[in-house]
Amino acid sequence: MPLGKYIMMLLCLSALPATAMRLRERLAMEHSELMADRRAALPGLSDPFGVPEAARIVIEDPSEAFRRAAKWKRNVVATVFWVGEEATRNNPVANKQSAWDVNWEENFGGFDDPDERVGYLPCGFVPKSNPFYVALPYNDLERGGGHRLEASDVIPWFWQDYRGDGISVCKDRWVAVHSRGRVCYAQWEDVGPFEIDHWEYVFGDDPPRANRNGNAGIDVSPAVRDFLGLRSGERVQWRFIDARDVPRGPWHDWGGARAAPLPRQ
Repeated sequence: MPLGKYIMMLLCLSALPATAMRLRERLAMEHSELMADRRAALPGLSDPFGVPEAARIVIEDPSEAFRRAAKWKRNVVATVFWVGEEATRNNPVANKQSAWDVNWEENFGGFDDPDERVGYLPCGFVPKSNPFYVALPYNDLERGGGHRLEASDVIPWFWQDYRGDGISVCKDRWVAVHSRGRVCYAQWEDVGPFEIDHWEYVFGDDPPRANRNGNAGIDVSPAVRDFLGLRSGERVQWRFIDARDVPRGPWHDWGGARAAPLPRQ
C-alpha cells in the first residue's frame, strides 16, 4: 500500500468519527499488508546488488572450511598402487590412465615399478612428475567433463582453484601422510581405492566405505611407501595441507609439485 494512501486513511479516521470502526478495521488490514511488503523488501535492501550464492562463496573466507577438511583422518588403511599397474581383482581399473590424465603413464615417464627401485625412484628412468602421489576416493569431475553438483559446496578450495569445466580442482592437491612418527608429503593424482564419490569421507568425518582391500581409504605410491617404511594394508593418518606449508624433501621440484620455497640462508 502506498504510504500516502496510508496517511490519508489516518486523517479520515480522525475526521469521521461515525465511520471510525470500519476505517479502523480497514486500516489494520492495510497496515498488515504494508508491513508484509516491507519485510519482503528487506533481503533486497541487505543485498542491493543481488550477488548470486556461488559468488558469495568466492568472497567469503574459506579458511574455516579448509581447517575442517584438513583435520587428520586417523586409523586409515593404506594400500600401495602405482602408475602403469595392471588391473587385478583388488585393482579393478588399470593405472595406465588416471581419473584426470588419459596419458598418465606416458606423462609420468614410464612404469613406476614398485619392486625395482633406485632410492625413491623407479629403476631405469627419472619421472617427469612427482613420484610421491596418492589416490583418494573422490572425483570432482563427472564423465561429461563438468564438475559434480556438490563439488563447489564440499571442496573448501573449489572457487580458489576453479579454472573452468573439465579441469579438476583436486588434482595435484597436497596431502600429508603420517606413519610411525614420520610424515611424507604427496600430491593427489588419482581416484580410489574403489570409490569415486565419497566426499563425506574425503572432506568430512565419515569413515571409508567397506571394500575388499580391508576398507582401505587411501592409495599411496611406491615412493610414499618406501619413505614411510609401509606395507600395503597397514594403517596411516592423512590430511590435506596447503602448498605453502609443505617442507622441502624428495617430493619437491617435480613437474607440477608446488611446495614451500627454501628458507633464506
